[in-house]
Amino acid sequence: MHTTGNLVADTFHAAPEEIGLTITDAADAGPFTAIDAAPVAVDDRCPGCKHAGVLRDHVTRQLVDLPVVGFPTRLHVRVPRFTCPNDACSRRIFQASLACADDGSKLTRRVTRWILQRLAIDRMSVSATAKALGVGWQLVNKIAVQACRNLVYDSGDHLADVRILGVDEHVWKHTRRPGEPSSMVTVLVDLTPLVDGRGPARLIDMRPGRSAEVLRTWLNERDPGFREQVEVVTMDGFAGYATAVDHALPAATKVMDPFHVVHLAAEKLTGCRQRLQRETTGRRGRKDDPLYKHRRSLMTRTNYLTDRQKQRLDLLCATDDDYVALQVTWGFYQDLIAAYGHPDKSQGKKLMAGLIDTLRKGLPKGLEELAQFGRTLWRRRADILAYFDVGASNGPVEAVNGRLEHLRGIALGFRNLDHYILRSLIHSGQLRDRINAL
Repeated sequence: MHTTGNLVADTFHAAPEEIGLTITDAADAGPFTAIDAAPVAVDDRCPGCKHAGVLRDHVTRQLVDLPVVGFPTRLHVRVPRFTCPNDACSRRIFQASLACADDGSKLTRRVTRWILQRLAIDRMSVSATAKALGVGWQLVNKIAVQACRNLVYDSGDHLADVRILGVDEHVWKHTRRPGEPSSMVTVLVDLTPLVDGRGPARLIDMRPGRSAEVLRTWLNERDPGFREQVEVVTMDGFAGYATAVDHALPAATKVMDPFHVVHLAAEKLTGCRQRLQRETTGRRGRKDDPLYKHRRSLMTRTNYLTDRQKQRLDLLCATDDDYVALQVTWGFYQDLIAAYGHPDKSQGKKLMAGLIDTLRKGLPKGLEELAQFGRTLWRRRADILAYFDVGASNGPVEAVNGRLEHLRGIALGFRNLDHYILRSLIHSGQLRDRINAL
């Protein structure tokens, strides 16, 4: 073995109180940096009866510690063992505890913090983290999920100050049957820091399934203080989540997210275009068909249309009376976007309310998709109009969903849902301060 000398010693002497060890030797042991050490202070009291023990011998305890200059590190700590002199004590022989590691642990305590920092801050995979430490994937994953469970579910302040709650569904595992219950989870996000300007939104929990019962159960499991402090719940158009909030949080304001309202309007516009395509040609659209060729322009907000696109849309509606239904539906779609985009929220609310009332009064035959959309708007009008008063939306929740997609890519997919939930909390739960405090 070749001595590595001062570099290793300086690395550990930089934080002697945290390590609680004194280095006696260091060497290059092939793939590892081997460091011989001894405890700075030894507690010789018996853990059973607290009597002072009698020194019996020493054993060497091997621990995994932080990498040194890119190489995995092994601590070989010379630990004393004692004999308990108390005949009434059931412990005959005991080993001194170390300040840097729990009894029976294979890693020092600061390695747990380092693992979580690599996963949460550096966005490293478990495999890369395990390789840096020179240990197995299973051990690193076990340490990470257990530490996250302690930080989240055993922490009394994890759900403190949650006033604005975002709820959405998320596909955690892609299957041959999209949308099957086993592939869906309900995502719960705290939007309060973002709305208050204190920081980004944070993932607070995930539950298997997507239904009113899933969300209602989660809310009812929380203490009454949490339910009382939640003032706003943002969500998509799924009626199940709205029903759950009505039952568990009757005083909270529900907000239907603008993105999902506009997306629903876009679906109705597309449905109208496809219906007219079949009625006029007897088949699906082809690349040279006017309706199919201009499908992207129809979905674009008026402000972003080029002059050429505007001319094409005007020509499309002017040359064929069969497209009147499409023109009317497109006009409502653009009015909806304009209401959400109005710089004055109070004026935007008036525009949206007028739009809902207009659709409610009834529409002539041939506007089936728009009529169906109007019924949906009327049922959820309170939730839709609440956006203009509250200002909170489900956009940050969708951003969290996007980060979770990135996590699945890093890990090359997941099979265990429990591991996925805990890894997601590490990845998007804004736990940095609590991790650094470990």
